[in-house]
Amino acid sequence: MEDYSNALRPVEDTDAALNVSLQITLSQIKDMDERNQVLTTYLWIRQVWHDAYLKWDKEDYDDLEMINIPSDLVWKPDIVLYNKADEESSGPSNTNVKLRYNGEIIWDSPAITKSTCVVDVAYFPFDWQQCNLTFGSWTYNGNQVDISLGMDSGDLSDFVENVEWECHGMPAVRNVMMYGCCSDPYTEITYTLLLKRRSSFYIFNLLLPCFLISFLAPLGFYLPADSGEKVSLGVTVLLALTVFQLLVAESMPPAESMPYIGKYYIATMTMITASTSLTIFIMNIHFCGAEAKPVPHWAKVLIIDYMSKIFFVYEVGENCTTPESERTPLYPEEPMSDKAGYHDDRFNDGFYHHDSDPYKYSNGHSVHHHNNHHKSQANGSANSRHHHYNNHNNRASRLERGEAKQEPPQRYHHIRRDELDYQAASHPRSLHHLNGGFKEQILYPSEKYQIPSCPCCCPCLQHKQVVKNIQYIANCFREQRAQCVKAAEWKKVAKVMDRFFMWIFFVMVFLMSILIIAKAS
Repeated sequence: MEDYSNALRPVEDTDAALNVSLQITLSQIKDMDERNQVLTTYLWIRQVWHDAYLKWDKEDYDDLEMINIPSDLVWKPDIVLYNKADEESSGPSNTNVKLRYNGEIIWDSPAITKSTCVVDVAYFPFDWQQCNLTFGSWTYNGNQVDISLGMDSGDLSDFVENVEWECHGMPAVRNVMMYGCCSDPYTEITYTLLLKRRSSFYIFNLLLPCFLISFLAPLGFYLPADSGEKVSLGVTVLLALTVFQLLVAESMPPAESMPYIGKYYIATMTMITASTSLTIFIMNIHFCGAEAKPVPHWAKVLIIDYMSKIFFVYEVGENCTTPESERTPLYPEEPMSDKAGYHDDRFNDGFYHHDSDPYKYSNGHSVHHHNNHHKSQANGSANSRHHHYNNHNNRASRLERGEAKQEPPQRYHHIRRDELDYQAASHPRSLHHLNGGFKEQILYPSEKYQIPSCPCCCPCLQHKQVVKNIQYIANCFREQRAQCVKAAEWKKVAKVMDRFFMWIFFVMVFLMSILIIAKAS
């Protein structure tokens, strides 16, 4: 090797091309940086060529066929990784070469390479990636160094499995390229690494939590409005999805294409925003008070009567099998408002008393008896009162001694207004006793119904004032009930709308999840 120079291309004919065989063995995938789009691999590179100046006759050297010498002593092809991504050299290490007696040189060297890899994250985390490793001579063109394939594909026999990626092949192809800088062709070998991402990690840490959280959004419609947590639930779910969206965005490259999981997050966040807005709108309907307008007729027919049955929204005591005639109203009506005639007769025309004779009053005197003996009763009213109180005291004493007989139940009869006025003029004390012994006058809040100073008419007007006050209280109570019914109808409208949107959003979440998973996988 005294006259040997490692700077010259070892060929006998300078016009002939030196054939270099290249073979790549993939040992390990060290890292895949999707954000920076850099693939780090550990390769074993084998280069084989013939050196015309390094031959010997093995018989002259005791049948010595092969020796190992430092690689710096021989000429080596300047084959480099074209798409390297680091500043340092990506070529093989300076290991020894194997030199055979016929001039064949075998150079096996390991190399840790960082190559650019265009990552397509559209189907993340169910994506496939194709990363190219392009090798070629940097200074020798194809007419000087011809690079050929040692194998049709990369060797994966010694591949160490990666926890994130599965390697499904490494096909190789030989290309002859023409570049603008030079007129001569350049030979290059491109290995395509087929990688499939192991999606289990991302399913359980990114996709499944998002899937479960997205199902919490429709449940916000099922939450009672009086709890005060409907809007808080929507905001909390929105913040949780925002955190997961940031985790995905940090690991993905800032490219124009967005992964399907990112689209799923955005669609879910949009849906949760819409559900929160609808929740606020429905809560305003739920808390409609007495000042609100009544529920429109179309809303009563469509929402309360029709949609409530579809979404199984019933009041307490109702179910889907309860007939419409037996349904419990939102608020039961008062008994006095059921029949107008009964209400008017009871509170406008007079009151009831019990006796066997419909023309008798409670003191036992009939109407005809009052007509015939009006003057005698007026003159002897003091004796009548004395006799009435004595009878009352005697009855009370008999009740205490247990001697009084139980009187049979008697029917109630109606007293007309003219009879009531006549009775008030004839027997004021008996009407006073019939009224239950009122000691104070209940005045209706109007000067029109003030009690006159006439002592003979005072008890009758007192009963009229009682009736007027009862009517006033009943009207107030009826108005209050009407307001309660109106508020209850608005609450039921809000509840039906909650159920409607809950099922709508459940269907949307389910279909969206199935669509994204099916399209991504």
